[in-house]
Amino acid sequence: MGAVRSTYYLDAATSPKGSYGRVPLPGRSRPAHPFSEDGETMRRFRSLAASPLLLSTLLFAAPVLAAPQSYEIDPVHSRVEFTIRHMFSKVTGSFGAFKGTVVYDAAAPAASSTNVEIDASSIDTNNDHRDADLKGPDFFDVAKFPTLTFTSTKVAPGPEGKLKIEGKLTMHGVAQPVVLDAAFLGSGPGLDGVTRAGFEASTKVDRKDYGIVWNKTLDQGGTLLGDDVQINLEIEAVAADGAKAKAEKKETAKSGK
Repeated sequence: MGAVRSTYYLDAATSPKGSYGRVPLPGRSRPAHPFSEDGETMRRFRSLAASPLLLSTLLFAAPVLAAPQSYEIDPVHSRVEFTIRHMFSKVTGSFGAFKGTVVYDAAAPAASSTNVEIDASSIDTNNDHRDADLKGPDFFDVAKFPTLTFTSTKVAPGPEGKLKIEGKLTMHGVAQPVVLDAAFLGSGPGLDGVTRAGFEASTKVDRKDYGIVWNKTLDQGGTLLGDDVQINLEIEAVAADGAKAKAEKKETAKSGK
């Protein structure tokens, strides 16, 4: 078998830098190295080598999704109001005592939930005589049914923080499905450093669906009261961990420890 003939000869004086003195013989071209800088193979190799680095960069640069945040409703900065027709105008009332929780997941609003409990005897329409009637057996009958409750069953997210909250409203001992048109208004630290969040919601219910049917026919026709009740909620809620720490601090100060 004949000897393999080289395409190179050594000439350190004239060889280009980086060739290690190897210069192609006259009439013979230099073969492309499979991993030469200008070879397609080298470009592919570099591309593959860079892929894990690129993937790692993307993974570490990806934002960390926030976990669901639990809040406790702050009744001092919240309102639970209702409006009902009285003859030809409307009367608005509110409940002064209520409590509840909101779990809001900004990354996945559908995973959010809420539950609220309202003290029926805290009803206030700015008229003591009317409030006494509303607490009696013809209306809320607070002696038998001391609370109103709402528990969400589904949350559907909409644009710009809007939410559709499905749930069960229990009033006058009757539970009925309702849908709240709600919105997340924002969140951030309060003056005490504790995170707070704002929400609003509204819905309309027929009081007769809850067994509250008392009414009176007017001499000129029509009824004294409307059946539809508009409910509006303005909620400020405190992050549950912050609320707990604040309560513990208050209790410690009270006990003098």
